[in-house]
Amino acid sequence: MKSVVTGGSGFIGSHLCEKLIQEGHQVLAIDNLCGGKLTNLDSIADHPNFSFAKADIRSFSEIEAHFKDADYVFHLAALADIVPSIENPKGYFETNVTGTYNVLESVKKHSIKKLVYAASSSCYGIPNVYPTPETTAIAPKYPYALTKFLGEELVMHWGQVYKIPVISLRLFNVYGPRARTAGTYGAAFGVFLAQKLNKKPFTIVGDGKQTRDFTFVTDVADAFYTASISNIAQEIMNVGSGGHYSVNEIIELLKGDKVFIPKRPGEPDCTFADINKIQNKLGWSAKVPLKEGVNRLISQIDDFKDAPVWDLESIDSATKNWFKYLK
Repeated sequence: MKSVVTGGSGFIGSHLCEKLIQEGHQVLAIDNLCGGKLTNLDSIADHPNFSFAKADIRSFSEIEAHFKDADYVFHLAALADIVPSIENPKGYFETNVTGTYNVLESVKKHSIKKLVYAASSSCYGIPNVYPTPETTAIAPKYPYALTKFLGEELVMHWGQVYKIPVISLRLFNVYGPRARTAGTYGAAFGVFLAQKLNKKPFTIVGDGKQTRDFTFVTDVADAFYTASISNIAQEIMNVGSGGHYSVNEIIELLKGDKVFIPKRPGEPDCTFADINKIQNKLGWSAKVPLKEGVNRLISQIDDFKDAPVWDLESIDSATKNWFKYLK
């Protein structure tokens, strides 16, 4: 089997490439290296079934030929983060929407068994139902969330019109080794581990009682693989851990001093996936408990030595536009 993974050198993409290699697939990773790193693929870089193509999904001509003879396509390439999407909505539209269109047109040209799309739970905005099912109203609060949802709409529509077997997986709060730390202030674990490594206090948003559906990255990679080999198509499914955990619980596991920063507009007090659909249709559920996942990260904390160390002043500067536009 030949699998193509867009965004293959990124956080989730690199773990998915490893999973596919383990399952005996021939894997081609496509990435423009805007956010991903080739070092994320060190474990499989020399494997005879692995290859890498530096290409940009914003260019149909750059990527189309790479989909020839593919059996499975996993579309993970995207721009992430809230603040940059507010400051550069055009770039996010070009990558997350037009880029997805180019992937779909490439897929349409070459017969494949399945396309699996990495969608985002941020499409729900601030839901009023917990755990949140796939039928919840769509209410994106910032351009990143909107463009990821528009990409999903394209995927499902191309699947319907052009008879492409597709599945969209709405991911909840993925964490684990190789989480991206460069660039704008972002994901909690990357921020916290860099602070822990540098013996700085943890910066906690609000009172820390907000909860998140933290899902370990290898479980997420397994969800993509399970979706691809199933006989299910034309479905949207949540991918979550089966629980939700407060930021204060995370800090207890990481151990250290803490300081508090203002609660941010547009963020839900809780993210918690209803995973009944993916459990029933695919037989998938997460396997890595939170404590085990955190301990794995702590054991690899040196991987975060080059991550930026955020403090009160730098966070305030980086999030000014967040408060300006979303308040």
